[in-house]
Amino acid sequence: MAKEMKVEQITDMEVDFAQWFTDVCRKAQLIDYSFIKGMFIYRPYGYAIWENIQKILDAEFKKVGVENVYMPMLIPESLLQKEKDHVEGFAPECAWVTMGGNEKLDERYCIRPTSETLFCEHFANVIQSHRDLPLKYNQWCSVLRWEKTSRPFLRHREFLWQEGHTMHATAEEAQAFTEQMLNIYADFCENVLAMPVTRGQKTDKEKFNGAEATYTIECMMHDRKALQAGTSHYFGNGFAKAFGIEYTDRNNQKVNPYQTSWGVSTRLIGGIIMTHGDNNGLVLPPRIAPIQVVILPIAQHKPGVLEAAAKLEARLRDAGFRVKVDDSDNSMGWKCAEYEMKGVPLRVECGPRDLENDQCVLVRRTDRAKTVVKLEELEAAVAQQLDAVHRDMYDRAKKNLDDHIYEAHSLEEAKALQEQNGGFVKTMWCGDQACELKMKEVAGMSSRCIPFRQEHLGDTCACCGKPASKMIYWGVAY
Repeated sequence: MAKEMKVEQITDMEVDFAQWFTDVCRKAQLIDYSFIKGMFIYRPYGYAIWENIQKILDAEFKKVGVENVYMPMLIPESLLQKEKDHVEGFAPECAWVTMGGNEKLDERYCIRPTSETLFCEHFANVIQSHRDLPLKYNQWCSVLRWEKTSRPFLRHREFLWQEGHTMHATAEEAQAFTEQMLNIYADFCENVLAMPVTRGQKTDKEKFNGAEATYTIECMMHDRKALQAGTSHYFGNGFAKAFGIEYTDRNNQKVNPYQTSWGVSTRLIGGIIMTHGDNNGLVLPPRIAPIQVVILPIAQHKPGVLEAAAKLEARLRDAGFRVKVDDSDNSMGWKCAEYEMKGVPLRVECGPRDLENDQCVLVRRTDRAKTVVKLEELEAAVAQQLDAVHRDMYDRAKKNLDDHIYEAHSLEEAKALQEQNGGFVKTMWCGDQACELKMKEVAGMSSRCIPFRQEHLGDTCACCGKPASKMIYWGVAY
């Protein structure tokens, strides 16, 4: 008899959340460490999640006229220097290529930390007339930022992302598109990843280098810390002026276009883990799970069981589900624990008795609820159960968010609430960066966003007592 494999235990999140997160990343076979600090190996299961994210988002981008391109990975130093604010923001994280073969290069090349400058150089060459606008480009690629510390999915030196870059004839059109892309991200997080978000604008201190305005979606993790899940930036025409991008308008005048940039990364996978995971491992939203349904044959040595499981697999695959049969010789207990660790949303159990009764059992990952269904109803029942898993995941995450947003009217109160509860603390704010810095110094919280849905919590700033005109969310973030 084959020796039974064992599913390794993971640290409880209540004991050590950071170690729990790392355990899930490793033991759910999402990622592995490479020989270079801060650079990780995406294992097939982890990369498959990214592929599903990419497939769905890419389709949404194309619906609004975005086209995919690919830019070089190296940026000449002279090109970076064209936009002062931009290069200053990324300078500490840049990695440089100085040798080509055995020869020293005449000019250093930066391995792209982001690609605004490359896109701008290209736009200057291809935009001539108002008829060329709008121009909506996106690329799926990796970027390199020489981070001092690293954590799987949350902070890599090299990470995968998409970066969209568009040019528009008017400021109004560019601004509208900036917000449209943020809403695409927000809808994706909620409707696909089951992650509720707070939509808002970053402060001037936190906005992207070189942007006039940065918009963000902020999510709350199990440990009540914030995760910036996606951003969209309105650049105005600052980059266009710096790079000499001009077009002839309808009045035959030379003018600068207006620019946007927007992106999400594999950090979303970290968000999925920390929003939905539990002490049994990963819990994956059904719409991006590499395996949506796993079929576990019971007493598979008995006649007809494996054949029946294969038929169920074929039916579900033909119905469009991502499905797998595990016919290995591991025990049923091992298999259940393994696929719970991997976060598979739904499992189908079928054994001799089930087949005699022309039925099978569906078990949800979120609550282990079991449903007996007739085989003839299998496809419809699986679809219903997967939708139920998504709703359950979203509702739990929404409750975690709603239950941990607190209102404060002074710096001391904000500090006490954060220390006691974590989560988001909302206050009124005067808009002065000095108060933003003071909140960080005293309460340990950074500004998360100025939410689009404003509330009037009072007339004075919680930090300084001066008149306030906006409500802001503060929190501790990844």
